[in-house]
Amino acid sequence: MTPPPLIPLRHFFDNPEKASGGLSPDGTMLSFVAPRDGVLNVWVQPRAGGDAWPVTNDRDRGVRSYFWSRDGRTILYAQDTGGDENYHVFAVDPHAPAEARDLTPYPGTKVGILDAPRATPRHLLISMNLRDPQLFDVHRLDLDTGEHEPVAENPGNILGWSVDREGDVRAATAQTPAGDYEVLYRDAAGDDFRVIAEYANEDGGSVYGFTPDGTRLYVGSAKGTDLTRLVLLDPATGAEELVDSDDEADLSGPAFSDRTGELLATFYVRDRLVVHPFDDRFARDWEALCAVRPGDPHVTGEDDAETTWIAVFNDDVDPGATYVFDRTTHEATLLFRSRPWLDPDTLAPMTPVVVTSRDDLPLHCYLTLPRGETGNLPMVLLVHGGPWARDSWGFLPEVQMLANRGYAVLQVNYRGSTGFGKAFTHAAEKEFAGKMHDDLIDAVDWAIDEGIADPGRVGIYGASYGGYATLVGVTFTPDVFAAAVSYVGPSNLITLVESFPEYWKPLLAGTWFRYVGDPDDPDVREDMRRRSPITYVDRIVTPLLVVQGANDPRVTKIESDQIVDGLRARGVDVEYIVKEDEGHGFLKPENRMDLYRAVERFFARFLGGRVADGPGDA
Repeated sequence: MTPPPLIPLRHFFDNPEKASGGLSPDGTMLSFVAPRDGVLNVWVQPRAGGDAWPVTNDRDRGVRSYFWSRDGRTILYAQDTGGDENYHVFAVDPHAPAEARDLTPYPGTKVGILDAPRATPRHLLISMNLRDPQLFDVHRLDLDTGEHEPVAENPGNILGWSVDREGDVRAATAQTPAGDYEVLYRDAAGDDFRVIAEYANEDGGSVYGFTPDGTRLYVGSAKGTDLTRLVLLDPATGAEELVDSDDEADLSGPAFSDRTGELLATFYVRDRLVVHPFDDRFARDWEALCAVRPGDPHVTGEDDAETTWIAVFNDDVDPGATYVFDRTTHEATLLFRSRPWLDPDTLAPMTPVVVTSRDDLPLHCYLTLPRGETGNLPMVLLVHGGPWARDSWGFLPEVQMLANRGYAVLQVNYRGSTGFGKAFTHAAEKEFAGKMHDDLIDAVDWAIDEGIADPGRVGIYGASYGGYATLVGVTFTPDVFAAAVSYVGPSNLITLVESFPEYWKPLLAGTWFRYVGDPDDPDVREDMRRRSPITYVDRIVTPLLVVQGANDPRVTKIESDQIVDGLRARGVDVEYIVKEDEGHGFLKPENRMDLYRAVERFFARFLGGRVADGPGDA
């Protein structure tokens, strides 16, 4: 079979034509992001018809997500500087566009959007580490004046806050010194918080919201079970009442009616998205929405009356098809396809597969084969970041680009990945460069044994933890991989943990210290050294491409510098890409294009895939 034509890199990695569809609260205005002079910005247009106009004018990194204020008078978005992740909240009038106002103009401060209370439409509740770089307090922000007032102060152990339907902060999640969790509650704003439930680290305790009357909490809990379920937590007794669970997957999250507060559905991710409806109307509407086209729908916008949805379909071969869905008539109107230049018939389907690890754990993986190909292929092992995350079914531009170039692509949910139960996630404790890496090698061996992968042409590529896994691959198992790409990947677990941002430090007991170790403990520090690729830089014989954002606050530039400097000190040629205006991953289209041109040529050189060399192909 003739392979599909080479698809230009820009079709995968340049800006989409449109994305992030939204709807004004009154349902009369549509919104989306689209390029303005080559930079993504927010646009609006009347739903009844007419031309769209831009309402933001970002000229640097672009605006990728935004939301409408409750009264529809303001478009709001968060933006950082150069990838430093110190987000500020910006506001602009969609009906009289001007320069966006920075509502939180505090250098070195990170702001998060906590809630947009329905009861006070000209206010936001934000979390902000203005008082103490390590701690996030809650402030009520006035959208007109930019003034803010503190409404809840973090005593030092609060990881997250929860707001009731009246816009009052009445619950919180705290971490104990041992890394376990407590749910805190108060009967009314101004009262003292009290502990109403305790959860072991592996048992969760995530607060999702209040019942409509504000008397009980919806919580994700794995107490007494492996999989996280949705329960109702009684503040008076601390007792849990089971609401819903799934036989195969952890709770991904619930959906509530914004208008009434009632539970509408729960969501789970097995190989694909699974939905358990709790509301008859929602069930009928969701079934009708799913019938619109292939893929897994996600509701990204809704009017105040809850009569209209904006829904985007996650599909492995057709990204970002976005519809207006009328919940009364079940009529669906296509707004846009985010990348209309991509032909689904030329892209490669993603197939879920299960690989058994050497110690009998099921590893849920996704295999993507080039169209028309079945075996003895060059293969790229694409390792997800986190590690407290997971790979899921759907469109991923890296996967489709690699498949189009002739590579099989294997994605592995190794132990430590989330969504598969607490035993699977916590099987990764103290297993960095250990059993977590064994899982990746077991998956590679499976692909070789199945005749899918040519054992002499296997590459590894990943970002963040995936970049660490790449460096582990070329130091702990140097004979397995013929080429490797580490993208913002840690090389030294000690310097990684010691360089985390100040606001990460209250989180470390339950995450990095538990899974990797506390470098202040001499014995643990030595173990972290043994699990660090930099310790074994002399073992690297695999061709390596290293990619780094200079402003990355999570995996700082020293992590990539160390491994590159160590190789160059040995006289080893290593390709190193650094972008001074990027952080933990490249956002600017020109930087993404530079990255993937390099990745394409690098893998073609060492694994033998196709490469687009024509003047119009990039």
